Amino acid sequence: MIIYPCSRIHGITSQHTIILSKNGRMKKWGYIHKGSYPWSRSINFTMGNAVAFSDMPVVWRVLLLSACVYISLLAQTYGALVISRRDAPTQETKETVGIRSMKKRSSSSANVEVQSIRITCTVSSRFAHTVMSSKALNKENSSQEIFFEVELPKMAFIANFSMEIDGQVYVGEVKEKESAKEQYEKAVSSGKTAGLVKASGRKMEKFSVSVNIAAQSSVSFILIYEELLQRTLGSYEILIRVKVEQPAQEFQIEADIYEPQGIAFVEASATFLTNELIPLVEKTVTDTKAHISFSPTVEQQKCPGCKGSLINGDFIIKYDVKRATSLGEVQAVNGYFVHFFSPPDLARVPKNVVYVIDTSGSMHGAKIEQTRESMVAILQDLHEEDHFGILLFERKISYWKDYLTKATKRNVSDAIDYVKKIQDRGSTNINSAILDAVSLLKKERKEKKVPERSMDMIFLLTDGMPNSGVTSPQLIQQNVFSAIGGSMSLFCLGFGNDVDYSFLDVMCRQNKGVARRIFDGSDAAIQLKGFYEEVSSPLLLEVDLRYSENTDFLTKTHYSQLFNGSEIVVAGQLKENDMDNFLVEVFAHGSEENFVAQGKASVTDWQTVYPEKGYIFGDFIERMWAYLTIQQQLENSALSTTEERGNIEAKALNLSLKYNFVTPLTSLVVTKPENENGANRSLIADKMTESQRQQAERHMAGAHASPAVGSPVTDDLLAAVDGDPHFMIELPDKNDALCFNINDKPGTIFSLVRDPKSGFVVNGQIISKKKVALDGNMNTYFGHFGITHQKLGVRLDVSVQEISVFYSDKQVKLLWSDATSLRDANMELKLVKNCSLTVTLRHSVKFRVIRHTKVWKRRHDHQDYLGFYTLDSHHLSASVHGLLGQFYHGVVFELTDLRPGEGQEKLDATMYVKGQRLNVTRHWQKDFNKDLKNGESIACWFVDNEGRGLIDGAASDYTVSDLFTAI
Repeated sequence: MIIYPCSRIHGITSQHTIILSKNGRMKKWGYIHKGSYPWSRSINFTMGNAVAFSDMPVVWRVLLLSACVYISLLAQTYGALVISRRDAPTQETKETVGIRSMKKRSSSSANVEVQSIRITCTVSSRFAHTVMSSKALNKENSSQEIFFEVELPKMAFIANFSMEIDGQVYVGEVKEKESAKEQYEKAVSSGKTAGLVKASGRKMEKFSVSVNIAAQSSVSFILIYEELLQRTLGSYEILIRVKVEQPAQEFQIEADIYEPQGIAFVEASATFLTNELIPLVEKTVTDTKAHISFSPTVEQQKCPGCKGSLINGDFIIKYDVKRATSLGEVQAVNGYFVHFFSPPDLARVPKNVVYVIDTSGSMHGAKIEQTRESMVAILQDLHEEDHFGILLFERKISYWKDYLTKATKRNVSDAIDYVKKIQDRGSTNINSAILDAVSLLKKERKEKKVPERSMDMIFLLTDGMPNSGVTSPQLIQQNVFSAIGGSMSLFCLGFGNDVDYSFLDVMCRQNKGVARRIFDGSDAAIQLKGFYEEVSSPLLLEVDLRYSENTDFLTKTHYSQLFNGSEIVVAGQLKENDMDNFLVEVFAHGSEENFVAQGKASVTDWQTVYPEKGYIFGDFIERMWAYLTIQQQLENSALSTTEERGNIEAKALNLSLKYNFVTPLTSLVVTKPENENGANRSLIADKMTESQRQQAERHMAGAHASPAVGSPVTDDLLAAVDGDPHFMIELPDKNDALCFNINDKPGTIFSLVRDPKSGFVVNGQIISKKKVALDGNMNTYFGHFGITHQKLGVRLDVSVQEISVFYSDKQVKLLWSDATSLRDANMELKLVKNCSLTVTLRHSVKFRVIRHTKVWKRRHDHQDYLGFYTLDSHHLSASVHGLLGQFYHGVVFELTDLRPGEGQEKLDATMYVKGQRLNVTRHWQKDFNKDLKNGESIACWFVDNEGRGLIDGAASDYTVSDLFTAI
C-alpha cells in the first residue's frame, strides 16, 4: 500500500515531547532533548500499538489523497506515505511514498497488512509541523523487507525519524555531513545498504528506508518535518499526495491551523473525492482556528469495480489570514518573536520592465512556441502606467523598440503582434543582452521618461549556457552587478535542464531579484506566466524593518520589494522578555509617497486566544527563527567570499545540529537491523541543494532518453483507445488518467500515431452498431487498424475478422480463432485466440490490439470491435503525433477548483493543460489491457467536446483518406 506524500507543509508547530523506549530505558529524543519543549505531552511507542499519540492536540492534520498528477505553479506543501511491497528484489518502483514490502520470493501483497496510516499537520502562525506515521504487519511465515518512503517538500527540514520493530526503537541522529558521509562510505564499502534522499518532481524529494521484518512481526515508522509556509498570490497552500494501494485498517488525515491574527478563508479539496467521500471531508472554521479531517473506513477506501483503493491523489488546503493594520502582526513566545508584514490596501508601484528573451537555436520547437504564448499573456497583464521594452538575443541583439513604451492598449497589441513572430536562431550572448537592457532602463530613467516613483526590472528568459561573447559565468555576474549598481531588479527564468541554474540564481540574488527554474513540459507557458504574476505587482520598495533595542540575532530586515500577495517575515531573539514596550518601525517607498508605520506592537497572548490548547505550541517561534535563519544563511553563503562562506556555513551548521534539522550541511543517520546475519547497517538521508537536484534530473533524463522534466516518463504512460471510442492516457506513476471521446460517421479514418522519423503510423477506422438508436444517437467503435513501420518494413492490417501481416517480403494471414506467434529480426508477434494481438517492433514500439466479441446475451445489435493499447513507446522520436501519439512523451496538467458535479458520484474540476483552461469531470472507464475479459475500472478526468483543448487542434484535423496513408 502506498501513500504518496505530496505534502509540502511548510513547517508546523504542535510540539510534542517524544519519549522512546530504547534498551529498556526511556529517553527523550530529537529536538525535544535539546530543551526546546518545556511541557511533557508525549507520543508513546508501545508493543502492538505503532504510535499512540497521548492527548495529541488536533493539529492541522492535513488531509490528502488522490490520483497523483499535480503540477503546481503556486507555493505549496507536499508530503505523503506509502505502504506496499515489491514482487522481486531487483524491481524498482517509481514515485512511491510510504511502506512497501519486498519478500525474498514472490508473494501476494496481502501478506503485508497496513494497519494504520496517519498524517497529522499543525500550523501555528504559518509554521507547519507535520507528523507522518504508519504501521505494517508481516503476515507471512518468513521474513520480508518493508520499505517506508515519503515525499516531502524540498524547502522542508526533516526534524525527526524513528522506527519501532518488535518493541525496539531505532532513532535517527542528525550529524555533520562529512562525519555522516564517512559512516555512509564505510557502510557502502562493507557491502551494506545505504540510502539517500532523492529528488522527486519539481517540488519534492523522497526519503526512504527499508528494514527486514521477521514473520508475524510489525514495524512502525514516524517521520517529522517542519517548514515555514510562504504566502504566494494571496494565500498559503498545503498539498499532500497520498497513494494507497490497499485499504488501511485505520486511515486518518487531519490538519489544524491556528492563526491568532484571524482566518480570512480556508478551502479544502481533493482530486479523488467522489460524492460518497465528499461528506467525509470535515471542515470547522472559527475566527482564529480551523480543523480539517478525513478518515474513511476500510470499505469507504475500496475502489468499486477495480482492485486497490480510491485514496489516490492530491488533497489541497489553501488559506489566508486577516490583515487589519499597516504595522503587521507580532507574536512572542519564550524569548523569541516573529513579525509578519503585509499591510492591506496598498497601491501598486508602476514598473519599467525590459523582457530579455533568448531566441538562440536551442529554443527551437516547443520552447519558442511556449515563450510566444506566455509573452502574450504577460503583456496583456501590464497596467497602463507601466512602461516596457522587448529585447531579443542570440549572438546578436535586436529590439522591438530602442526605448521604453507606455503600456497602452494599442502599444500592447503591437507588442503582441511582434512576439508572435519571434523565431529561433544563433548562439547565446547573455552578457550583452543583460547589459543592453540595463543601459536602456538607465537611459529612460536619466531622461525622466518614466515615473520617478517606479520600479526598474529586467526579466531574462534563457534555456542554455552563454556560448557567445563573454562566456564565463563569473565574469558575466561581475559585469551585470557592476552595471546595475543596485538600481534595478533582475529576475531570471531558466528554461529546461540544460541551463546553469546556479549561475542565474547567484546573479539574481546579487541584483535584488530571484531566479526560477521552468521545467520542460506542456505547461511551461503556465509556469512562466505564474512566476511573472508573483513578482509583477510591486507594492513597496526598499523596505526597512526596525525593532526595539532589546532584540538580537535578527533575521533579514531589509527587503528590496514587497509584492502583491506576498509577505515579509522577520524573527529574532529578545534580550529581555518584555513585550510591553516592544516598538516596531517600517520604512519603505510607496507608489505616491514614502510608507511609514511606527508603533508599539500588539502581541498575541496565545494562552488567552487558545486557552484549551495552550500547551501544544511550545517553542514554535524559536524553531521558526532557527528555520528562517538557516535558510537565509545558506542563501547568503552563495554570495560570499570563500572565507565568509566558511563562517556563515559554520553558524548554519551549529543551528542545524542544535535544532536537529536535516539541511544541506547535515545528514540523518539511522542505524537499523540487518537481515538474517543480525549485523547492523546505516542509512543516510541528505538534503539536496537545487544544483544537486538539477544534476540528478539531468542524470535521470539521460537514463530515460531525455524525457521532459516534470512530465511523465513514457515508460509509465499507457495511451489507449477502446470502447465508444474512449481515448485514455493513463499515468501509473501519478495514479491518474485523462480521457476523451471522438465521435464521427462510420467509415471515418483517424490518424492515431505518426512518427516521421521512423515511419511508424497507426490509422484506425470507426464502425457503428448494427442498429441506430431511436433518438438518432449512434455508438461508434474502432473496427479496423492499419499499422505501418517504414524503416522496419512491417505492415499489419487488423480487422475484427482477420489479421494480415507483411514483413521481410513475406505475407501471413491469421484468423482471430488462431493461437500463434511469429518472430523475426525486427518483429515479435503473439496472437491469443479470440482475444488479443501483441506486437513488439525492435527498438521502436510495443502495442496490443484487443478484440471484443459479442458477449451480451439477447443483444443482436452489438458489433465486434477493437481496442488499441500502446505498451511501450519511449523509443519513438520527439516529433511523434496523432490522437494518441501526441501524448507519448508525457502530458503535464494542473487541477484546481475541485467541486461536486451534477451527476451521481461525479466530481468536477478546472484543468490547466497545454495553455488551456478546461472544465473536466471525474469518470470511470474500462481498461482491458490487464484483464482482457472483464476490464479494470480506472478513474480518469474526462475532457468533453471531443478532447478540445487537451488534444492539439480539433478532432477533424486528424482524419485521413486511407487506412495506410503514409506520413
